[in-house]
Amino acid sequence: MRIGPHSIDTPVVLAPMAGVTDKPFRQLCKRLGAGLAVSEMTISDPRFWKTSKSRTRMDHAGEPAPVSVQIAGTEPGQLAEAARYNVAHGAQIVDINMGCPAKKVCNAWAGSALMRDEALVARILAAVVKSVDVPVTLKIRTGWNAENRNAPAIARIAEDCGIAALAVHGRTRDQQYGGEAEYDTIAAIKSQLRIPVIANGDIDSPRKAAFVLARTGCDAVMVGRAAQGRPWIFREIAHYLATGTEPAPPSLQEVRDILLGHLRALHAHYGEQAGVRIARKHLGWYAKDHPENLAFRAVVNRAETAEVQIALTRGYFDALVAGVAPELPAAA
Repeated sequence: MRIGPHSIDTPVVLAPMAGVTDKPFRQLCKRLGAGLAVSEMTISDPRFWKTSKSRTRMDHAGEPAPVSVQIAGTEPGQLAEAARYNVAHGAQIVDINMGCPAKKVCNAWAGSALMRDEALVARILAAVVKSVDVPVTLKIRTGWNAENRNAPAIARIAEDCGIAALAVHGRTRDQQYGGEAEYDTIAAIKSQLRIPVIANGDIDSPRKAAFVLARTGCDAVMVGRAAQGRPWIFREIAHYLATGTEPAPPSLQEVRDILLGHLRALHAHYGEQAGVRIARKHLGWYAKDHPENLAFRAVVNRAETAEVQIALTRGYFDALVAGVAPELPAAA
């Protein structure tokens, strides 16, 4: 699959997820097989670009190419300026968010709420594409609700406006993340377009990825929630698509080492205090399928320093590797 000048050699993409797909997680997923990793969304309002949070989100130093940055907003000129700003700060692909179902985003007429106004969609896409000399991609849902599944119309508008690739989450906005993904709708969209189409929704295993690619005819799949605590899913999918066989799962030693590396990257990226806090949700995701995970999370979530957080995590996984019950202190 190609997005503008960029060759995406592995047809598995990390979905943009607010509060999740930060630079440490994107780098980890790329290292573990993701062909492309899209950043968490950055707001288009320039008043917020200089905040500490925005500066951290816009840090792409050392990130493997191509760097894809998602922007969100509702005003064409503002989104165009946001695209230019992010390109100046390292974005090599600009992705427009028209798929987020969050109430606070939709109440501001951004995210998937934009799909209710096709004329506005066209103005936004045309403005952003014209504003930058890098590829612009778009992420949408199948529609606002069951009575308004207008993704095929939006897809045609996107191609006509010069969008370089389209990702489709196979649910309407009002479904949030419930129900089953509509792969037939995605297939219908793919059949009418010349640009690459990426299928998103419920892709949680190598076999499911292969099924969705075959069912939809899409150029790639996009993995979101299934990568939380399981970033090696990208190499598993890539291996299955290439060989037709499922690889062995990672050993506990490898899971431990991946997690410890992830923790250190979070601490370095955000600083110790914020890094420790942000790491807690990732620790819960990594541990969720392992013995004594609730007790481990109760203890490790009280860790206030990077040293203690890493020591508790190492001790827990070392015990699992040794095949013994983890010894968890009453407090951290």
